[in-house]
Amino acid sequence: MSERVLTPRNRGFLFLDSHPAGCSQLVADMWQACPEPATTPEGDGPVALIIGSSAGYGLAATVAGLKRAGIRGVMVSFEKAPTARRTGTAGWYRTAATADLARAAGRDLVFLNGDAFSDAMKDEVADLIEQRFGGRLDYLIYSVAAPRRTDPDTGVTYSSVLKPIGAANRTRTLVFDDQGAPEVREVETGPAEGDDVEQTVAVMGGADWERWIDHLAGRGLLNEGFATAALSYIGSPLTAAIYRQGTIGAAKAHLEATARTLDDRLDKTVGGRAVTSVNGAAVTQSSTAIPGIALYLGLLRAVLGDRLVPPVHQLASLWDQLTGATPLVLDDEGRVRLDTWELTDDVQAAVAERWEAATTDSIAGLADLDWFRAEVQRLYGFSVPGIDYTAPVATEIPWPDTTR
Repeated sequence: MSERVLTPRNRGFLFLDSHPAGCSQLVADMWQACPEPATTPEGDGPVALIIGSSAGYGLAATVAGLKRAGIRGVMVSFEKAPTARRTGTAGWYRTAATADLARAAGRDLVFLNGDAFSDAMKDEVADLIEQRFGGRLDYLIYSVAAPRRTDPDTGVTYSSVLKPIGAANRTRTLVFDDQGAPEVREVETGPAEGDDVEQTVAVMGGADWERWIDHLAGRGLLNEGFATAALSYIGSPLTAAIYRQGTIGAAKAHLEATARTLDDRLDKTVGGRAVTSVNGAAVTQSSTAIPGIALYLGLLRAVLGDRLVPPVHQLASLWDQLTGATPLVLDDEGRVRLDTWELTDDVQAAVAERWEAATTDSIAGLADLDWFRAEVQRLYGFSVPGIDYTAPVATEIPWPDTTR
């Protein structure tokens, strides 16, 4: 097994390698940070399917589901294996660590690596639920962020874009130079053109989520009272033009409309529920690609400090609501709101004031830059407390064995 000393090498917010030990410790830290359940889950536990389980809120859903609800079942993600030249993706190593957590907790989780949009993956998951988990699924969490999707029926590949709708958007964003010095820049993003909106909705809307439900229902695998949640985001008025009012926002609106359709259907067929869960802001590999989000997150952290709610705490709340440990609370649009701490008037006013004052010269006094830099590095297993980054580390970590 090869061992290497790994140091962070990056292009902007994208890193070329991931640190296996750091990724593993990050999962362990997430487990420790997740609140203990009021009562220890007993028995085999409910059967869950989490799509997008290796990163961001999907990873938080997996860890919180293990600890709060004692889930077993199938986890799906799409990650790259280590090679002779490169480490595996961070999600590869996080998945290996999550599998270790599940074994230590005595829970049977199967981790599949592949295209969640494909019917082949849907068949593989359905077979596992049927043959290994008693033929009944209790929960499905959908947390997929992807640049493209191929429709299994037509073979057409759609590509998502991050663009405003109607007019170009000019916003501030935060970047770091090669020496790590912060810079506040003005960036302009051109408006959606042609079928940009339709393409983005086809990738990031509710079509694939509904296809999963159709596929599993068609195999008779949805248990009585089955519940499903798709993870979403609304965000601040400061980022609305490029996000909630842009092409991605159109996709999120489609996701929420899909939830209402599915909720009505599931209620009639299995006494079930379908909701979207609107999460609060977090540093993720997806969020750092959105213009303005890096600046917003740094400012938000400076305003809130430790009151910023981490994803695993938010998902612990979602699991409590889905399992009935606490009441399911929905807004007027039928959404679970886990973002209320972020969007209060006083928090948004404080962030907006700092946003207006932000320049390259002033940003260090307005945003929590040290926290933001470290959070970005931790996405790839770097800057994790307790890890000796001068020591060689094994990179050829195998994918969890699906036969155990």
